[in-house]
Amino acid sequence: MQGRLDPVAIIPWLISSLLRGSYLSRITAAFRSFFSLLFSGILPEDIASAYGYTKAKPAPVVEMPKIKPSDGALQMLQILQRDSRLIDFLMEDIAAYADDQVGAAVRSVHSDCRDSLARHLTLVPVIDGVEGTPQKLDTSKAPDPARIKLMGKVPANGKPPGGTLRHRGWMVSSINLPAIGKQELTILAPAEIEVE
Repeated sequence: MQGRLDPVAIIPWLISSLLRGSYLSRITAAFRSFFSLLFSGILPEDIASAYGYTKAKPAPVVEMPKIKPSDGALQMLQILQRDSRLIDFLMEDIAAYADDQVGAAVRSVHSDCRDSLARHLTLVPVIDGVEGTPQKLDTSKAPDPARIKLMGKVPANGKPPGGTLRHRGWMVSSINLPAIGKQELTILAPAEIEVE
């Protein structure tokens, strides 16, 4: 009978096809894919890549700079150094200078520091009163020690009826510091080299 395949001749071809992976690997891949999608909801990576599918790469995470509470303080020191050379003045040994020389230097540093603070911070008094005048306090509770420092003959319960305002105190009502970039905040002032 011509046109019929000999079963004995088909067996080696079937075995070689199965071992080559054409049928068996497809059946195995189908079962693995089915059960993986059923139970975990994802296609196995080796099967996906074998059939030309690739996993979508996640968008790169843009790392935001980590801002610590000390960053604002260092930034403010940088500003005061840049605008008024405050750190240079404070680190200078002024013992050898006459009082009038120190006074002249302080006047300039004071003016420049005040301008820098006013440009970046809005400062208001904690107690808006006249120093040296009587000030009444709420006797139902002790004052907040961060806002009011009691001095002198403070009663044991910490709730005096009032006292004399010696210092109004200062607090910040708004801050307007520039955004922190990639600069090294611990460098308050760069070294300066004059090239000739």
